[in-house]
Amino acid sequence: MSESNQTPSTGPRLAPPFRADQVGSLLRTDRIKQARQQKAAGSLSAEQLRLIENEEIARIVEKQKEVGLQAVTDGEFRRAYWHFDFLEHLDGVTGYEAESGIQFQQTQTKAHSILVNGKLGFSAHPMLEDYKFLHSIAGSHTAKMTIPSPSMLHFRGTIDPKVYGDQDEFFHDLAAAYKQALQAFYDAGCRYLQLDDTAWAYLCSEEQKEQLRARGLNPDELSARYAQTINDAVSGRPDDLKITMHICRGNFRSTWISSGGYEPVAETLFGGLNIDGFFLEYDSDRAGGFEPLRYVNRPDLSIVLGLITSKFGELEQADEIKRRIEEASRIVSLDQLCLSPQCGFASTEEGNLLTEEQQWAKLRHVVEIARDVWKG
Repeated sequence: MSESNQTPSTGPRLAPPFRADQVGSLLRTDRIKQARQQKAAGSLSAEQLRLIENEEIARIVEKQKEVGLQAVTDGEFRRAYWHFDFLEHLDGVTGYEAESGIQFQQTQTKAHSILVNGKLGFSAHPMLEDYKFLHSIAGSHTAKMTIPSPSMLHFRGTIDPKVYGDQDEFFHDLAAAYKQALQAFYDAGCRYLQLDDTAWAYLCSEEQKEQLRARGLNPDELSARYAQTINDAVSGRPDDLKITMHICRGNFRSTWISSGGYEPVAETLFGGLNIDGFFLEYDSDRAGGFEPLRYVNRPDLSIVLGLITSKFGELEQADEIKRRIEEASRIVSLDQLCLSPQCGFASTEEGNLLTEEQQWAKLRHVVEIARDVWKG
């Protein structure tokens, strides 16, 4: 490792994000898939499905502990999508079957979307109970909750102009709803919460920005608006609630949507968002280089390098991953860096094209490399 940016505190971490961490979603097990099909067919009740989910979540939480992770998730096992399941249970939001899904490279998700047809708020959200169950089985490990960023409601949703004709009012209410959500999860015991956000990756892609302009959106204005909304949402949070953001270029059945390095949004993100860390996709050339990390201007801001791909099962060469961590440490202190897969393994219930065994091998690989790099 380069000595130039190391500090005496380099080593294992007691607070998140951890040296070896994960984004959140895990491959749905065969038992979960079968149970969801039975529920859809009417041969399994909601209560029976939840019991099966509880048992499978407990199993995969123990597996995460076994491979050496400090933060455990429920794998998003109760969700069909990483974003819609949360967003459509906000007050004022309704899910519906759309004409088409989200377009990835040579494939498309199931047709589903969300509509803002009432005033936004956060109350009686079912994912609070989902978190409480995870918290109850985490033991001495940290229970990590993942939810979509507030940006995603605007980016992926349709807003009824009769409800919100004023954009300022919409974003004000959106930030307020998320502030309520963060407090509710905190009250339920959550101390590690991640905001998942693909909008920023679109704002790094010239092709995607042209599509935004075609929709009548100004990418620069959108960037500023999203950043302000996130900062408003996280303002005043308890000091011991760690909030990170995962930025992804798309992850469905091992395919992707956008390309482009972080340069166009780096100053806004790394220099302007008042959160504790970023999970960044760095597993392919589509993500660009580490140069945009020069905008990291706070010593307490963590950068989790997503150098291990979750899209395919082949393990990366450990020496190559260590070399890339060393490269990043020339720009950001090694003590501020961590390692993870670039994304979850199943952003939607269909999952990526690898086996469960390969998934655990990937996470174990992250843990082993992190131990070598940070000595603990």
